Amino acid sequence: MSFDIIKFWFFLIVTTLSIIICSSARSQDRILFPDWLKELRLEAEQKGISKKTLDRTLAKTVLIPRIIELDRRQPEFTLTFWRYITRAVSKARVEAGKKMLAKHKKLLNEVEDKFGVQPRFLISFWGLETNYGKTTGSFPLINSLVTLAYDQRRPTFFRSQLFAALKIMDEGDISVDVLSSWAGAMGNMQFIPSTYQAYAIDGDGDGKRDLWGSLPDIFYSAANYLSQAGWNDAYTWGREVSLPKNFDFLSANLKVSKDLKEWKRLGVRQVNLSDLPNTDIKASLIVPAGYRGPAFLVYQNFFTTLIWNRSIFYAIAIGHLADRIDGKSQFSSSEPSLEKALSVSQIKKIQNFLTKLGFDAGAADGIVGSMTRTAIRNFQKSKGIPADAFPSQDLLKKLIKIVDQ
Repeated sequence: MSFDIIKFWFFLIVTTLSIIICSSARSQDRILFPDWLKELRLEAEQKGISKKTLDRTLAKTVLIPRIIELDRRQPEFTLTFWRYITRAVSKARVEAGKKMLAKHKKLLNEVEDKFGVQPRFLISFWGLETNYGKTTGSFPLINSLVTLAYDQRRPTFFRSQLFAALKIMDEGDISVDVLSSWAGAMGNMQFIPSTYQAYAIDGDGDGKRDLWGSLPDIFYSAANYLSQAGWNDAYTWGREVSLPKNFDFLSANLKVSKDLKEWKRLGVRQVNLSDLPNTDIKASLIVPAGYRGPAFLVYQNFFTTLIWNRSIFYAIAIGHLADRIDGKSQFSSSEPSLEKALSVSQIKKIQNFLTKLGFDAGAADGIVGSMTRTAIRNFQKSKGIPADAFPSQDLLKKLIKIVDQ
């Protein structure tokens, strides 16, 4: 096969991929990938990124269809709270975390003195993000971000991340062939480029911010991010609690904040049924597995964790893993043997049914966000059901019964 034919087929493949990736948009609103890439390069030059860096990155750029598949992929079933926690806070991860805490004690104490983030939490973030550095990513960073920036689902966000990544490379912090997650999260703590740009620190003083090979850089950067987001090492993340019978679950809401003295007055106790501390520390109550599952009072550091990752399950896992690494026991509540996950299609049905009944659940996207939880809570309140805002198989059955009447 001649070289010209190879070039022809390469151009044809790239052009075809370009058309496939932007098929959701109107064709007259799009330009072909090679022309788009030229415009991108011009904008990058205007932002001060050097010709040398752009030659070494954008000249070799290709689209990766697998990334679009991953971006569009929806799981068939959602993870239940207990399944998530069991996977995230496994015995192996706890034991490995204890070893890492002991091994890097001196450095971690130094980081805590400077930024006010307890060592066990830094180890916990490290463990959940990359299993202590074992899985930092397998996709070429620039190709991943170019693919997502050219795609039409979130082009503005990923274009900004692409420019941030090119700037970091231009400054010499990372190599042009660095690997990341499919969505562009990098290094041991999985910083996206804009987070890297804003919060990464050269902890070892070698002139580079290396979140792959330098533990000082890794821990300094994570602690800097958490500290600036509001972390306070005077407190922990939260605690598992026991609720009284006939508790009003309308109070189980991250938007509701009371001090511990008030929660104590409402009958909330520690899991061993002893009194809560008699202080004015503010806390919110959550029941991530519904009113039949465990309950937690969570503090400011829990909300700071949500800035890192917006998942409530993730934030609880970070706190619980940190506690387990510190030698504390598992949750006192036991995993229900009959717990059954909802499928994404079932969650969409719940959203559609709620909206049909006058409880606006937002778009029927299969994602349980704040609008869906508020709609569930309002529906439960109207029917005299414990208003825990929890999507369950029982809830779906009740909705089906009402809608079919």
